[in-house]
Amino acid sequence: MTYDMLLLRFGEFTLKGKNRSRFEKSVLSHIRRVLKPFPNAVIIKEYGRMYVELNGESPEALIQVLKKVFGLVSISPVRVCPSELDRIIETAVHMVGQRNLADQVTFKVHARRVWKQFPHSSQEMNHLVGSPLLRTYPQLKVQVKQPDMELRVEIRENGTYVYYEVIPGAGGYPLGTNGKAMLLLSGGIDSPVAGWSAMRRGLEIECVHFYSFPYTSQLAKEKVMELTRLLSGYTGRIKLHLVPFTDVQTSFVSIGQDNLMITFMRRAMLRIASALAEREGALAIVTGDSLGQVASQTLPSMNVIGRATELPLLRPLVMMDKNDIINIAKDIGTYETSILPYEDCCTLFVPKSPTTNPNLKIVEKVEASLTDLPGLIEAAIQNTETVIIRPDSKIGELEAKSEGQVINEDWF
Repeated sequence: MTYDMLLLRFGEFTLKGKNRSRFEKSVLSHIRRVLKPFPNAVIIKEYGRMYVELNGESPEALIQVLKKVFGLVSISPVRVCPSELDRIIETAVHMVGQRNLADQVTFKVHARRVWKQFPHSSQEMNHLVGSPLLRTYPQLKVQVKQPDMELRVEIRENGTYVYYEVIPGAGGYPLGTNGKAMLLLSGGIDSPVAGWSAMRRGLEIECVHFYSFPYTSQLAKEKVMELTRLLSGYTGRIKLHLVPFTDVQTSFVSIGQDNLMITFMRRAMLRIASALAEREGALAIVTGDSLGQVASQTLPSMNVIGRATELPLLRPLVMMDKNDIINIAKDIGTYETSILPYEDCCTLFVPKSPTTNPNLKIVEKVEASLTDLPGLIEAAIQNTETVIIRPDSKIGELEAKSEGQVINEDWF
């Protein structure tokens, strides 16, 4: 079907009063970035809404990129016609005819007369447009409440907008409007979903991944790069910090506290992530913890592990069921990569019976006895590689270039 423009609707940030203009500027900036590959598209901004004139650009292609813009709650493809009764009816009949109508489709017309000099009221237009549709398409049936199709007609002085599709967007807050956080990104299902959820709430994220060469493979490292690339489709680019964790991890092996191994590892990870956060100007750490899912995610474990940092720990998935997390992973496109069978450092040296109720005093006492631990953590921080990943990054090439390098660039 041929469309003339796209109608973009903002999300909940429109309720933010004095801060509303800041949020609108941010989402507008993001939209301009994603529409750079479409030179003919023109953005028109109105209060509480935004339109994109297509000027020959593919509506399907634009919708695919705009669906990933945080802050946009929905998108509607729109036909524009002159504000004349006959032309409005003609456009409405043609639009509905292009839809694959089933045996019976319930519908209603919702007309809105923005241009008050138009000779027919909104209520009159509901009947004037609806009657020809009923005569033309016998499978249509009027239903005022929750119809299958709601045909909207906005009558303006410079033209009338006709549309019926409402395509869900990402919603939430515009990218980066609520600060920056570090995401602990493993190769599993949960942490990419946690990262997406954090970005949806207006957080800019940088990813931190811990790898233990030679115990973890190059494929495991590239898997995490690919997950970062998929997440960058919602932001334009993401920094990924690759932390060599082997020496820190193996330092816990010989202390005779196997049941606390995961607790020690997670606390060390938080210390490293906190140092990277300070360096990068991030104010929180995001994890994929889901309450009770594994031993390190019981409430006592999360309490003891969380004491290793003074930064706020954000756990977007903490009360979610696994099936709900999996469904989101499928929706955002990370699931198939997450289930690839490449191990990460969290699966190494896992004890047969990890504790679910660690004692903070014992944990701190054992850590204090490891006199080389602070030096190992500092070495891991100093040897961290940083790469910047974009939606079009070639992961194999990026990995080859990134060895031993720290790449710094301004955000966008």
